Amino acid sequence: MANLATEFVGIRSPNPFWLASAPPTDKEYNVVRAFRAGWGGVVWKTLGAEGPPIVNVNGPRYGVVWGPDRRVLGLNNIELITDRPLEVNLREIKQVKRDWPDRAMVVSLMVPCDEESWKAILKRVEETEADAVELNFGCPHGMSERGMGSAVGQVPEYIEMVTRWCKMHTRMPVLVKLTPNITDIRYPARAAKRGGADAVSLINTISSITSVNLDTMSPEPSIDGKGTHGGYCGPAVKPIALNMVAEIARDPETAGLPISGIGGITTWRDAAEFLALGAGTVQVCTAAMTYGFRIVQEMIAGLSDWMDAKGYSSVAEVTGRAVPNVTDWQYLNLNYVTKARIDQQLCIKCGRCYAACEDTSHQAIWMKPGRVFEVNDAECVACNLCVDVCPVEGCITMERLPAGAVDARTGRVVSGDYANWTTHPNNPMARAAE
Repeated sequence: MANLATEFVGIRSPNPFWLASAPPTDKEYNVVRAFRAGWGGVVWKTLGAEGPPIVNVNGPRYGVVWGPDRRVLGLNNIELITDRPLEVNLREIKQVKRDWPDRAMVVSLMVPCDEESWKAILKRVEETEADAVELNFGCPHGMSERGMGSAVGQVPEYIEMVTRWCKMHTRMPVLVKLTPNITDIRYPARAAKRGGADAVSLINTISSITSVNLDTMSPEPSIDGKGTHGGYCGPAVKPIALNMVAEIARDPETAGLPISGIGGITTWRDAAEFLALGAGTVQVCTAAMTYGFRIVQEMIAGLSDWMDAKGYSSVAEVTGRAVPNVTDWQYLNLNYVTKARIDQQLCIKCGRCYAACEDTSHQAIWMKPGRVFEVNDAECVACNLCVDVCPVEGCITMERLPAGAVDARTGRVVSGDYANWTTHPNNPMARAAE
């Protein structure tokens, strides 16, 4: 059977599934329940410096985006870092690590942007025997207004500076958690590497307002008639997270930098996709908050079964396998041509493919008598929209055509030869170069 045990920057855990720094990792009680359920590690909810207490709101802290079946697609939160005393958190971290030595224990940190503050808290965390620290440069709300969180993560020079301080003042591995609220994720990742980071973790939450209460005219969640932007997470952010992980994994300047992937991971398949794009571990939050800690058992079983079926014996064999296949648009193969095919046995005659193609695409689907839908190859550009809107899985598929294929009805070539696309006059990149 596949071995799910992982070693990430020297941190060992029985599987790659860690809980992300968030409410589920706020205290010993939660973390112990998580470990009993099977989680391979946790990132303890962000600790702050000693001083004025952190005060969270006592009203709603979460906004939500639902699918038609009320499935949670996205979750917005306005909760701050831990509001529990630092001493209590440190004591519990130490106890949990002693009781569960085989599990990864990473401690998330966020303190004012001066060297002494970081030096002081790192010393305290070292005494707990935690495995590593994660520098929270990502939170987009509450703390960023105080010059922390994403206020640091949006300035590569600050990331490099603080990371270098931490590497100077601790023996523990240093993970840098990156904010997605930036134009190009490669720049903060490069800064983290220059500062000596052992790894990066991403993505943190996306600055957002999920909805507006049209009766009170205030953003949700609403606190006494007022609302604010919060951090967005959950399945809806997964495509953004996958792209950012891939960009770091394939960037020559950060190639080889270990990555802990975060962002909408709900199933084993989600986790496998993050691993394939370069992550060595994955961190989960919204799925645990939605379904409870035992969801990890499905993730473990699913990933193990898939690895067995594919012949992978370790998580390390999966990590980065898809990275060589991520490229820039101009390098895509223009000889690769497909056409839509409709399985009439599976078709329920709903007409969604026809409506979508006729109104918003390329008018490449005919509706014949009896509501029989057929693809016109001469007009089909293989955009895949019909596949995406069809409610019956497998009813519409894309069939690859050989180069030079001709439509039998029209005699029109529906698959051309663009082998020299990089210099072809129709290529806008080639024209720009001239």
